[in-house]
Amino acid sequence: LVSDFSYGADDYDAEGNEEQKGPPEGSETMPYIDESPTMSPQLSARSQGGGDNISPTPPEGLAPGVEAGKGLEMRKLVLSGFLASEEIYINQLEALLLPMKPLKATATTSQPVLTIQQIETIFYKIQDIYEIHKEFYDNLCPKVQQWDSQVTMGHLFQKLASQLGVYKAFVDNYKVALETAEKCSQSNNQFQKISEELKVKGPKDSKDSHTSVTMEALLYKPIDRVTRSTLVLHDLLKHTPVDHPDYPLLQDALRISQNFLSSINEDIDPRRTAVTTPKGETRQLVKDGFLVEVSESSRKLRHVFLFTDVLLCAKLKKTSAGKHQQYDCKWYIPLADLVFPSPEESEASPQVHPFPDHELEDMKMKISALKSEIQKEKANKGQSRAIERLKKKMFENEFLLLLNSPTIPFRIHNRNGKSYLFLLSSDYERSEWREAIQKLQKKDLQAFVLSSVELQVLTGSCFKLRTVHNIPVTSNKDDDESPGLYGFLHVIVHSAKGFKQSANLYCTLEVDSFGYFVSKAKTRVFRDTTEPKWDEEFEIELEGSQSLRILCYEKCYDKTKVNKDNNEIVDKIMGKGQIQIKVEFSMKFTSRDMSLKRTPSKKQTGVFGVKISVVTKRERSKVPYIVRQCVEEVEKRGIEEVGIYRISGVATDIQALKAVFDANNKDILLMLSDMDINAIAGTLKLYFRELPEPLLTDRLYPAFMEGIALSDPAAKENCMMHLLRSLPDPNLITFLFLLEHLKRVAEKEPINKMSLHNLATVFGPTLLRPSEVESKAHLTSAADIWSHDVMAQRPLLLQMANIPGLPRKGKWLELVWEWEGQQSPPRSEEHPEDKDPAQPPVSPQVQVLLYYLQHPPISFAELKRNTLYFSTDV
Repeated sequence: LVSDFSYGADDYDAEGNEEQKGPPEGSETMPYIDESPTMSPQLSARSQGGGDNISPTPPEGLAPGVEAGKGLEMRKLVLSGFLASEEIYINQLEALLLPMKPLKATATTSQPVLTIQQIETIFYKIQDIYEIHKEFYDNLCPKVQQWDSQVTMGHLFQKLASQLGVYKAFVDNYKVALETAEKCSQSNNQFQKISEELKVKGPKDSKDSHTSVTMEALLYKPIDRVTRSTLVLHDLLKHTPVDHPDYPLLQDALRISQNFLSSINEDIDPRRTAVTTPKGETRQLVKDGFLVEVSESSRKLRHVFLFTDVLLCAKLKKTSAGKHQQYDCKWYIPLADLVFPSPEESEASPQVHPFPDHELEDMKMKISALKSEIQKEKANKGQSRAIERLKKKMFENEFLLLLNSPTIPFRIHNRNGKSYLFLLSSDYERSEWREAIQKLQKKDLQAFVLSSVELQVLTGSCFKLRTVHNIPVTSNKDDDESPGLYGFLHVIVHSAKGFKQSANLYCTLEVDSFGYFVSKAKTRVFRDTTEPKWDEEFEIELEGSQSLRILCYEKCYDKTKVNKDNNEIVDKIMGKGQIQIKVEFSMKFTSRDMSLKRTPSKKQTGVFGVKISVVTKRERSKVPYIVRQCVEEVEKRGIEEVGIYRISGVATDIQALKAVFDANNKDILLMLSDMDINAIAGTLKLYFRELPEPLLTDRLYPAFMEGIALSDPAAKENCMMHLLRSLPDPNLITFLFLLEHLKRVAEKEPINKMSLHNLATVFGPTLLRPSEVESKAHLTSAADIWSHDVMAQRPLLLQMANIPGLPRKGKWLELVWEWEGQQSPPRSEEHPEDKDPAQPPVSPQVQVLLYYLQHPPISFAELKRNTLYFSTDV
């Protein structure tokens, strides 16, 4: 069971994917128009199998039975997202038309750049398409801006659908237009310069005034747009009551659009996915994508192609400028000879050496810093050369992250030869590849050996047939594509229905981060049931994320089926095949700035949100009871837990522990002993996060930031020790107590994977981030006080602020998803290109905590004896 949740409105447009969505350079095939249905960006559940046309009738229960208010709100969200992408589309058409008039003017002179015939071929029907969409946008925009329950706009979509004949003419001419543009670029340097850098105007609320796009990418936009418009019609119809005046008009528009797509795809679909073998048989491309292969004890990024009878692993050849790219085949396995090794057989395969977590975190922080530098250069209208250098550095770091992050093994074996090992980031991806291969193997396949000529022909076809064009890193996104969300997504997984037989069921939650999916949370196993009711809440950190994926598993307790790749029992993903499953959940998004604001408790009787001096005085203790008990429990049974303090605990468990500690319940110890250790670790982090001021105090915060920046080791030592002495006694004693605990946790790093650096990354912002009032004052007096990653994210958060569909500021969005089977750092005076790429940026808050963690043991009594008299104003 899987669903992809898209946060932004960009799913309706391909504005951000000039290279990824566009056809490959030198392709002789027509672009394929995807007519498969998806849900709206707010409810996107993608089926992975069927290609049947969707019915113009919305799914059962979503028409008359849907709540009117919620349905109208969803219609507004869908339209708002579509309107934003329509503005970008019109700007792209304008950019494409801009050079047409001067080119026509020169065509009649003695030195024409292009002939009239060439101009008319390249820009065929673009003017007509622009006028159609400009009129559509101008009519739809005021309706969305003045939204109420009586607004009708079905007639606008019906008129737009009735003009699809213009798109048919454009599609028929598309291949010739591309070929003409390419030939003209090769023969005319002036036209080549024009076509390589067309300026597209940014949206009204965008900081970037213009972005540069190639003519080839812009010519692909109408091809993609007609599909997106059809998807919007499906979503609008789904959220429109059947008695609404728009319903029959939208239904008619959807029927026209689907018929149009079907008529085009009948002609171009076979040419997209098929290659003919020397024996005259048709070999179709079923699936392709980038995977990390472990080869000769090192990781290599490969492009893997699954055809109807063979799996081929390739890499892109290095080519000189101006030449078309080609693939080099590394190996292939006929599907008749491909087997998945059993756990016992997998021992002979290459072993996986995980990349240190702290090095991955360093890469992520450097990527955030480079993003921030790029944003600043653009805002200050910096030189394009400097921006390109920064982008190149960012790509290099993202590529390394993509290469070294995956850890989930996917092993395949050629029964006549050797075994191969891939590493993936998501169990779902592994399942998809395995099931796609097994489905093809059900057919009557014959073993074969490809001759060198046959292999050359097959490998040569890969470039034209591939569906995944770019390495999945954010560097390959264009400026007008959504940067994703940075902050925290709170998700409550309520329940699931639709299982035919009782099973032991649980869910996992994955989000995309830095170009790949990672597992972030997991519910409890609900035993022997067809209707599990988890009601578990999770807080998931987002790092430029756009999609949420929910997987439902059946837990296997058969110890004979242990997978030796990761020493875990192999569990089965549910929701595949002829079953329909519904999962109910709620979620809300909190930006990182909002999530770490400190709000003092109005009640002074508990411990959360109460000053640490008040709590210790009331308890007559040196360290708060909650800190002592949580630390004791973690050291008793959680110190060897993989990812302790990094893995999220169940939010409902954390809130239950919070309530018990606040009430000083006598059953605290019993409850702690029964509670999941990640929930206890989460409770300790929550306590420090909710202190009305940070443990290291607001007053000393600027001094800590300036002290850690000192270069002279002796001066830094004196300053950092003096700052500790300046803390109130309860704060200092608690900090030293926590410090020694974290050092003991790090001693178990080979087992729990939590280094000092990892622990400093987790606790640094929590222990040092100033309270809201103080932070505003500090921002004007010290440049370095905010953590590096938050500074880097600020421009991204501003760009995401107007995206509809995801609740913010405490509002929950309740959803039911249905699946069917069959499927910045402070600005430096030095030039960006002169910076040392080997030195990853680290948050000052992390640096402070890491300094003390790496310091020899610090004694409270020793600190108080060695008093130094100098100002804390460093």
